[in-house]
Amino acid sequence: MAAKTFPLDKTQLEELSRRYPSPFYLYDEQAIRENLRRLRRAFAVFPSYQEHFAVKALPNPFILKILAGEGLGADCSSLPELLLAEMAGIRAEAIMFSANETPAAEYRKARELGAIINLDDLSHIDFLERTAGLPGLVCCRYNPGPLKEGNAIIGKPEEAKYGFTREQLFEGYALLRDKGVRRFGLHTMVASNELRLDYHLETGRLLFELAVEIKARLGIRLEFLNLGGGLGIPYRPEQEAVSWKALAAGLKQLYDRILKPAGLDGLGIRTEYGRPITGPYGWLVARAIHAKHIYREYIGLDASMADLMRPALYGAYHHISIPGKEGWPDTGTYDIVGSLCENNDKFAVQRRLPKIDTGESGDWVIIHDAGAHGRAMGFNYNGKLRCGELLLRPDGSVREIRRRETVEDYFATLDLESLAQFTH
Repeated sequence: MAAKTFPLDKTQLEELSRRYPSPFYLYDEQAIRENLRRLRRAFAVFPSYQEHFAVKALPNPFILKILAGEGLGADCSSLPELLLAEMAGIRAEAIMFSANETPAAEYRKARELGAIINLDDLSHIDFLERTAGLPGLVCCRYNPGPLKEGNAIIGKPEEAKYGFTREQLFEGYALLRDKGVRRFGLHTMVASNELRLDYHLETGRLLFELAVEIKARLGIRLEFLNLGGGLGIPYRPEQEAVSWKALAAGLKQLYDRILKPAGLDGLGIRTEYGRPITGPYGWLVARAIHAKHIYREYIGLDASMADLMRPALYGAYHHISIPGKEGWPDTGTYDIVGSLCENNDKFAVQRRLPKIDTGESGDWVIIHDAGAHGRAMGFNYNGKLRCGELLLRPDGSVREIRRRETVEDYFATLDLESLAQFTH
């Protein structure tokens, strides 16, 4: 059972809201650091290990700087993500840049930073060579197709737009070798939010065996294997987290059994986790401002799916708690909703919760496990302004690391000066 906790009590929240009105995201720095140290201790069983945090999960340079201080790199797939990594002091081969129909300018920035470029298609070899030049180290992304089961969020590998087929992979490495590339990596990413330990071990086995075959067929000794991300977190209280220690130990057994006999001992292991790094240590904090009594009971928040779209997009579950009412009986059944003009603007559907008071001083509503793919997926539909982000420091202080958007931000990309002269 994964207990769902929040680091502040109701009184502390009320005090915080005087400086930073709700809604807002809150991240717990100390909890994130402790989690990272558990990760690094577990994966220290490998001769070489590097975690590249998936920047898309929480693209804030303050967070990235914390992660970099704990030894993490960055997994990027766009120019702004590369710039965020650079702002946080993450450079060179600590950056993994995964191509995905990538424009030439983004390849050039990745080359400028010395990032590891992870190619997504056979045709991208020529494109990269023409537009930015081939680096000395190139990684290729493998799509195993029907050889690997997918899952609900990312879909079946054979239906995914990512990666080389198996035979394209061998052709690609041979072409890169013939063009003078001497250092190689191999990558795959086949699931999202997957909590089955065996699934992740099977991914490791797949890549380990492929590395052996690449050496045998092409004479190429890969420098590292990037097992991707996709590790889930227990969004529901009854779910259990995947243990870093159990994951690393299981992968190490496969490593020793498959790679060592093939003369590949020393090959590095890399990952690109996002969700399990920060997800459990971030919360969307909102206030209950309205109640509606029609065919169902509705509680309206000052947040909306523009702040957290996972429940609307995936039907995803996020646990909800009411500060100050811990231990109260769940006497109400509510749809917890926002103010967007879309009927799927719901954080929870028919959720049993304690009685919720509404109004300007209504109850606080804490939406748990929002520290990854939360604020990052925010949007401005309906003219909604995205909320800010706060960081709870280890000394108990709170720092604003992204202010909330303003109406001026919403209009900033419009040329309003010329609007008066515009004729229809």
